[in-house]
This record gives sequence, C-alpha cells and structure tokens, in this order.
Amino acid sequence: MEAIEIGRLLRAGTAGFVFGCRVSQLDAPALGSLVRAPLGSEYQVYGLIHDIHIDDDGLVRQLVTADTVDEAVIADNRINRNIPVEISVLVVGYQENGRVRHILPPRPPLSLDLIFLCSPAEVREFTDSGQFGYFRHILRGDTYPVEEILATHLLQAQSAHTEAGDGTWQDRALQELITILRDDYPRLMGVLGAASDALAR
Repeated sequence: MEAIEIGRLLRAGTAGFVFGCRVSQLDAPALGSLVRAPLGSEYQVYGLIHDIHIDDDGLVRQLVTADTVDEAVIADNRINRNIPVEISVLVVGYQENGRVRHILPPRPPLSLDLIFLCSPAEVREFTDSGQFGYFRHILRGDTYPVEEILATHLLQAQSAHTEAGDGTWQDRALQELITILRDDYPRLMGVLGAASDALAR
C-alpha cells in the first residue's frame, strides 16, 4: 500500500509535535489516528492525533460577516489559503532498526519532515508490540480529551486487527485499560463509556 502523506512538521518536542496540512488534505487525518514521522530509513516517531485546529485569516474574518458568500470564493479559500490546518500529535512511541518501543523517542522529528498516516498493517505492528505500554502516554494527558482519543484509537486499531482476522484485540486492550485504571474509577468509567460508544455495532 502506498504511504499517505498528510503534511509537514511545524514544531516538535519529545512528547508531541504539530504538523501543518492543506485543507484539501484534511480528509485523511482524523482525531485519534496513528501517524508516523520517519527520520531516515531506520528511525521513525509514532503519535496519535489529539487536536485539529483551523485558524482564521483576514479574509475569512471579513467573509463570515457577509450576507452571502459565493461558493467559488469558499472553494478558492479552502484550496488556496496560505494558513495551514494545524494538527497536534501526542507521541506514543518510536521504531528504531525495526523494533517498536512504546516509550518516548530519544529525539523528535525535525521541521518540515513529512508526516504519514499509518496503514492498517502499521497500526497492527505498533499496537501488537509490547504490552500496551503506550496507553500511559495517552492517559496522563490533561490538555486534550483522553477518553475520546482512546475511543477513536481503539476503533481504528480494532478495524485494522479485524481486517487481518484478529477480532479479539479490543478485548485485550480494554482489559489492560481496566487494569491500569482500577484505582481511578471516574476515569475508567469515562474511558469505558467512550469506548462503548465508539465500538458499538
């Protein structure tokens, strides 16, 4: 499967990064999606999208107060706008020399590095490595909706595993979350509630 390029890096730290994309690329990345930033052939950083931010500009500020806006003007603004959509990513691990680790990477990606949406095979490879250690990165967040990020990630990952014939991945993941959150009942109920909504058939 051809890699899906979804943007270029704007700024980064070891725990997270922000990349920009055109509005026309916005159909690929979604909240909770697993993405990767390759740094050479043997090293790449993985992360989960936790926020998608669309800034305004001077023209948009003027247009929103107009009585009517021509469809051609809207299309032109979305295709040709110079301000990128900013997408924030929580780093959840990295891969080096073929081995995936669910710990923070030794170094972040660099400005203008390409960002790719992970394929179902890459999602399976990342989520099958280790013992769900990357959950701790998600659960310690306090500036993004933890329950929703987890729920959408579980939905994406379960879809990838089901595609490969494994229908039990979500059960193992939920059991691990129950174990991790056994002493935090409110957060556990929030996570299970969001997961139930996302995974409901």
